[in-house]
Amino acid sequence: MNTLQLDLTGIYPFVSQDTVYSWADKSNAYQAALHAGTGLGNDFLGWIKLPSEISEQDFDAIEAAARTLQQHCDYVISIGIGGSYLGARAVIEALSPSFAPKTDAPQVIFAGHNIGEDYLSELVSFLRGKRFGIINISKSGTTTEPAIAFRILKALLEEQVGKEAARERIIAVTDKAKGALRSLATQEGYQTFVIPDDIGGRFSVLTPVGLLPIAVAGFDIRELVRGARDMSALVGEDVAFEQNLSALYAAARNSLYQAGKKIEILGNYHPKLHYIGEWWKQLYGESEGKDGKGIFNASVDFSADLHSMGQWIQEGERNIFETIISIAQPDSELRIAPDAENLDGLNYLAGKRVDEVNKMAELGVRMAHMDGGVPNIRITLPQLNAYYIGQLFYFFEKAVGISGYMLEVNPFNQPGVEAYKKNMFALLEKPGYEEATQAIKARL
Repeated sequence: MNTLQLDLTGIYPFVSQDTVYSWADKSNAYQAALHAGTGLGNDFLGWIKLPSEISEQDFDAIEAAARTLQQHCDYVISIGIGGSYLGARAVIEALSPSFAPKTDAPQVIFAGHNIGEDYLSELVSFLRGKRFGIINISKSGTTTEPAIAFRILKALLEEQVGKEAARERIIAVTDKAKGALRSLATQEGYQTFVIPDDIGGRFSVLTPVGLLPIAVAGFDIRELVRGARDMSALVGEDVAFEQNLSALYAAARNSLYQAGKKIEILGNYHPKLHYIGEWWKQLYGESEGKDGKGIFNASVDFSADLHSMGQWIQEGERNIFETIISIAQPDSELRIAPDAENLDGLNYLAGKRVDEVNKMAELGVRMAHMDGGVPNIRITLPQLNAYYIGQLFYFFEKAVGISGYMLEVNPFNQPGVEAYKKNMFALLEKPGYEEATQAIKARL
């Protein structure tokens, strides 16, 4: 096995294979619309060809910028929210050692994804007196959460090293021509990378938005992109529906949705996959949840959550299905030793690898959940490395484009995200929101 595998056999007791395959003609039409740019949201389709369009010059520029930050910094703060944050964090968390930072690269710390005063205050205290740099990721430069973080951390950096030295330690990833961050970067002389106009934030992990922090953290961005490039060929519009993994996943999800399965739970049996789940939740929730439609996306980390959410999954309301990401081969080997007293009763496992126990837990849970009325989709990666994460990212991206069209929504906009911002700006009495401020105060 040298590629991602998709197993749909766990859904066929609930929806037939014929039902899934009945989507073939529509799926082919939706793929054609994605590639031709004739469907909804066609101004945000740059991600489709992105893996094959990243050039050697692009890699060289990103890697050179990463080396500059690595030379000057022990810590690099990646500031961003949503799609400007989750993809990079997912890769870095998945590939990093669990209990100690990599010793050959700066530690990448994330900020701007919340408005937690304690979080920012503690970050400032931690960075005081330390060598750090900043990657500020924002198309506009005015999004509240990252803008607050950048203002505070920029001031700290300039206080510690001076404005001239700070310029070498700040990189802006932003719009190519407009916006507050672009203006500031030009004014201050920061190195910049461009967020393409035709790629939305949740599809941007293979742009400098994701690649620069990942490279700074010391991971192989070329392998990540190679995996995505290979997957783009495996799920291309010329690949028959029956062999097209993204099309099959989209069809399976929508078949289950039409059968009353309104919630999809993404699970894993590898602790390093937690932020893959967070990235996936944004990709699917923001792409499909609109017009009163859409599968609700949740994620769990097994086996830990089997002792909490596992009860609800096993016996709660039967409106759910699971998609499980499984890693075929772990990086390490650790066997369970025999014990003379055997007080814990585990000698029956003596000599077995921990991963064998984990895999039997995974199989046992899958069978139990299916017996309990939960359809199960299984995605298997041969190993957890940059190449296969790249495959996984593109597989999910292509599938959500097809799936959104199956739902008859625009999978590339997010109009609902603005609702909270309008209320927040009115409550904070932002200039230009005077009427909204009066109205919301009247409500209160």
